[in-house]
Amino acid sequence: MIEFSDVTKSYSVGTQALRGVNLQIEDGEFAFLIGPSGSGKSTIIKLITGELKPTSGTVHVNGYSLERIRKREVPYLRRTVGVVFQDFRLIDTKTVYENVAFAMRVIGAREREIRDRVPYVLELVGLENKSRRHPNELSGGEQQRLAIARALVNNPSTIIADEPTGNLDPARSLEIMSLLQEINNLGTTILVVTHENDLVERFRKRVIVLNDGVVVSDGLDGYYRYENQ
Repeated sequence: MIEFSDVTKSYSVGTQALRGVNLQIEDGEFAFLIGPSGSGKSTIIKLITGELKPTSGTVHVNGYSLERIRKREVPYLRRTVGVVFQDFRLIDTKTVYENVAFAMRVIGAREREIRDRVPYVLELVGLENKSRRHPNELSGGEQQRLAIARALVNNPSTIIADEPTGNLDPARSLEIMSLLQEINNLGTTILVVTHENDLVERFRKRVIVLNDGVVVSDGLDGYYRYENQ
């Protein structure tokens, strides 16, 4: 579960990114996080992953208290949270298989575990026949599927998808969102940060709207329009 209680975050330059945010995302939920540029979305992601600590208030993520988490505990927190980025962040010199296996090796997984887990995850995202390809041999949609596979391979309870369709055409965007829906159906909590109103409208999920560091709307009817400032 992700829970923000009266969270504020101020940066050293004086910017107040969050102003008393209260938010709870339950295990197994699928939610969109939307809002104009500068509204605080990136700060929320960085708080969830332990990159930042709140200035005040409390943040709880999958059993960890982020306002007092110790440095040595952060890697364990991050094993519970997979992150998918807009720019994929793949290793071009490694194959599809090796990109996913690398995510397991960095946390000390055994080779037998890697051999069992990686093919399963590649099949889940539809890349089982491209395991020997390199990222530059894949389409944009396939690269994003690979990024999702890498986020999934350590079996996190939560996936944060930060603008996962920002570099894709509408058809590929729909494919990626449908894949995230399938992963959610298997029990993984999904939080998608996006500017794409059409996808938000189509999938009709809970939508959390941020503006100027404040949650201005939080609903289950699935669609809110806003001005991208």
